[in-house]
Amino acid sequence: MFADKSKTRRETRNARHERIRKRTTGTAERPRLCVRRSLNHMYAQIIDDQTGRSLLQVSTLAPEIRKLADENAKTELSTAVGKLVAERALVLGIKKVVFDRGGYLYHGRVKAVAEAAREAGLEF
Repeated sequence: MFADKSKTRRETRNARHERIRKRTTGTAERPRLCVRRSLNHMYAQIIDDQTGRSLLQVSTLAPEIRKLADENAKTELSTAVGKLVAERALVLGIKKVVFDRGGYLYHGRVKAVAEAAREAGLEF
């Protein structure tokens, strides 16, 4: 009788993600910064799609960010993920990336990761 809203929400996110991934690919010169959001955690990963390798990965489960988890909100932890992924990318010599929001709306925690990464020195 009624549609399962969580299922249609997931399907619409997957459709958006497929549309984005059609034109977003990471190269060795400009890898892809992929963001994944779960209910409690944020994950950011830099991927070279030509070789199929993940160059680095940071999440709210990292020990540096885990220390902040008790007194901070999820959006503030997402900002810390963005800063940390940018710092680690710059150490590896990665300055320019392509941002893949993973079908999520550019809002809230996804936006916090992106803006913090930009402020920390990544270009996209």
